[in-house]
Amino acid sequence: MAIRPPGPSRLHHAAAAAAGVLLLPALAACGSSDAATGSASPSPPESASVPAARLTVLAAASLTDVFQQAGAAYEKGHPGTKVTFSFAGSQELAAQVKQGAPADALVTADTKTMDGLKGETNDPTVIAKNRLVIATAPGNPHKIDSLKDLADSKIKVVLAAPEVPAGRYSKEVLDKQGLKVTPVSQEPNVRAALSKVELGEADAALVYKTDAAASKGKVDAVEIPDDQNAIASYPAATLKATKNTAAADAFVKWLSTPEAQRILRQAGFQQP
Repeated sequence: MAIRPPGPSRLHHAAAAAAGVLLLPALAACGSSDAATGSASPSPPESASVPAARLTVLAAASLTDVFQQAGAAYEKGHPGTKVTFSFAGSQELAAQVKQGAPADALVTADTKTMDGLKGETNDPTVIAKNRLVIATAPGNPHKIDSLKDLADSKIKVVLAAPEVPAGRYSKEVLDKQGLKVTPVSQEPNVRAALSKVELGEADAALVYKTDAAASKGKVDAVEIPDDQNAIASYPAATLKATKNTAAADAFVKWLSTPEAQRILRQAGFQQP
């Protein structure tokens, strides 16, 4: 019997089937490549992993201006999160923490105060440093040039109280120079000491460089040489009692990011 060759339609179907078999490995390979590289599902931005929360941050008075800027920047990059700050002297903030004040994070102007709260805080990270200057009335009418001038009984000097970080730093630099300065008042925080000069109630005050910069036009600043000065460190930590652990931890970590550090540098704070 003669064998008839396949007709055109049978040839067409056979070719299509063969092509389909050849395409299957290629399609499988494409699917495998996408899965391996993860290109099909890009990872979400970091802010998406931070839960929305209303955070309360206790912060040293000298951070008042810069943290208001930093808080606004953080909220913009983390929609749904609201950061409220409570500013005061570091010793006042420590007392609030010990009394169980509802808060999520703490930033002090010295490591000593933070170290005294080890039972209430998680591990701290230093986010910035600062230094002292002599704040005077605009134009420096009493011609105050150095720390020695503060010992003149004719100069009305205001200092932060000894229990305040700025007060301890002030005592440190004055003792280092062997100077006895009798202040007309000792204030509960460095901003209160600065305001005395702004209001004309004092001729000079030892304050942080950033405080004097924030009051430019209201006070002048006399620099203190490095070998006579003291460096203030600002540690930040989450509180163990917080109910917003993840959100509070994210904020504290953000304070060390390039964005936050740029804001701190612009305000005059030094690198940690």
